[in-house]
Amino acid sequence: MGSGSVLVLNQNYEPLNVCNVRRAIVLVLRGKAEVIENAARTIRTMTRVIAAPSVIRLVNMVRRPRPRVRLSRKEVFARDGWACVYCGRITRDLTLDHVVPRHRGGAHTWENLVAACKACNHSKAGRTPQEAHMPLHRDPAPPRVGIYYPFFQYLHHQEEWRKFVPGYEPALAAAGA
Repeated sequence: MGSGSVLVLNQNYEPLNVCNVRRAIVLVLRGKAEVIENAARTIRTMTRVIAAPSVIRLVNMVRRPRPRVRLSRKEVFARDGWACVYCGRITRDLTLDHVVPRHRGGAHTWENLVAACKACNHSKAGRTPQEAHMPLHRDPAPPRVGIYYPFFQYLHHQEEWRKFVPGYEPALAAAGA
């Protein structure tokens, strides 16, 4: 019963979350949400048949924090445009480099991680960019994401959701913008 994804809209129709079918049905049956669109399939219980929801809307407004991108290798490489921040070479064969090395107190944060080609990472070694005479082409910072970022991964498969996510374009979803 819980397999499948359901788009949860806030009271103002802004996408809020994605949950499974079971959670969506519980929200609807408790009166906390209403079904906006149904999926093509149904759910059978002991006593009734329920149309599986595809999109639900909460009855009350919920405040949510702005989404953030999870810190991962892929996201650091994407933020840096799949290019080495030291030499500018664009390649898929990148490594992560700590601007201030970990053994010297550098943190594992967006502001201290950059994409570097293997040659530049080896040349820099355990030094800072200033010590290695290797300036950064751009300063590292957390990537900025739109409020619809968490939903782009679902939009390739859930066409009925696209009308609830303004500005969706397949190119934006592929870029993760």
